[in-house]
Amino acid sequence: MNGALVITGGSRGIGAACARLGAQAGWPVCLGYRADRQSADALVRDIEQAGGQALAVMGDVAHEDDVTQLFDRAAQAFGAIGGLVNNAGILAPAARLVDMDLARWNATIATNLTGAFLCAREAVRRMTAGGAIVNVSSMAAVLGAPDEFIDYAASKGGIDALTVGLAKEVAAQGIRVNGVRPGLIDTAIHASSGDPQRASRLAPNIPMRRTGTPEEVARTILWLLSDAASYCTGIMVNVSGGR
Repeated sequence: MNGALVITGGSRGIGAACARLGAQAGWPVCLGYRADRQSADALVRDIEQAGGQALAVMGDVAHEDDVTQLFDRAAQAFGAIGGLVNNAGILAPAARLVDMDLARWNATIATNLTGAFLCAREAVRRMTAGGAIVNVSSMAAVLGAPDEFIDYAASKGGIDALTVGLAKEVAAQGIRVNGVRPGLIDTAIHASSGDPQRASRLAPNIPMRRTGTPEEVARTILWLLSDAASYCTGIMVNVSGGR
């Protein structure tokens, strides 16, 4: 590993699982988080107690200055940036598109897509010795999330395009860019939709008949970050139980 692994949305769910597995794999980990300082600090302690290196930095990926500070802090602490997991995202309550206001749309795009752009840009600027980026998309990008989260699906469709375009742009610099599309994963984000039991309720519709875990997504992300995926760039991996 050439430097630190920056993980946005790193205090819980898929981001936290990536931080634990990344630290176990030998990455110095920098967790970006927006509000849950208690969880972020607890995760840093757990990683350090297990012999790893970790740092938590508070900020909002939708704000350019916060993103710059996140990467500056990571570089100051660990010397370089070697990896990025673009994981931060928000999900508003379920609604049809005709009932969505512009504020909701703009907030979703600002965090889920603009935030990923800002983080990818700052990572590439600092990856002087090559590196790897994994963007966390969603199966919603393919399925469209009608009657629930078209705004979220649109933001994740943008992530897919960002992944493919950036992968081609920076491949000659030794930077790989890939993405994962989680399906119904058992995380706290479903509570934001107004239906905390949404994932388990829809599980019978999944070919594997169960929800996924954050660790299952994180293992795929860590593989894409690793040298085992050294000839993979510009791909999207579905982690969705066949959905």
